[in-house]
Amino acid sequence: MHRIFQNFVEQLSSALDAEALREAMTEASTALDLSCFAYLSVPSQPSANVELISTYPSNWTKHYLRHHYELFDPIIIQAIGHPEPFEWGLGVGSSTPTEPQRELLEEAARFGIRYGFTVPIHDNRGPVAAMTFAADERRPQFERSIAEHSRVLQLMAIYFHAHARRKISHLRVINGVSLSAREFECLEWAAQGKSTWEIGRILGISRHTVATYLENVKTKLGVRTTVQAVARLMESKSTLR
Repeated sequence: MHRIFQNFVEQLSSALDAEALREAMTEASTALDLSCFAYLSVPSQPSANVELISTYPSNWTKHYLRHHYELFDPIIIQAIGHPEPFEWGLGVGSSTPTEPQRELLEEAARFGIRYGFTVPIHDNRGPVAAMTFAADERRPQFERSIAEHSRVLQLMAIYFHAHARRKISHLRVINGVSLSAREFECLEWAAQGKSTWEIGRILGISRHTVATYLENVKTKLGVRTTVQAVARLMESKSTLR
């Protein structure tokens, strides 16, 4: 366990982006017999975007984010309301989900997410994120790993969150201006020559929504055109080299 944790911390320290962070947690969770994981930042307000780094099936995560399931996901709601780690799944816990929550859990189960262990991450302002380790069923090795390493998993979640908040947020700052995850995504795709329609198809959102994000970017950066916003992005990246 010591070697797994040490390698995990070293990988986090050298990670430069979300993909490298994902690889670090993937390697550690696999070594601990934990099937998959999802790190989700808790929005400070309902209209805010969430950060999601996971090894869940991409079809499920895209669907989840597109429909803003985080707003009524019973796992996220419990993570927001209670700082202590908890297990969840069929036959676990005493609370009864609402009809929309039950449907959400049934949808997740169809993608192989039926049982899990969630670590809420709170700071002095309240809930900020949740790290979940999940499996397609209550496998003995999964339950054994959680029972034996729950405290280490809490520490790993906190380390992961600290690196994600610092490194991912930094990458979205252009000339001192902070962009939301979606705003930055749309701008990066625009920088690759994609139209609003193409960006919408890639991100699973409407063309109008893409245009709105790009308008927000232009307003924040104080420019009139998307081309000018892309130029600011390129200048910002060049200063980091």
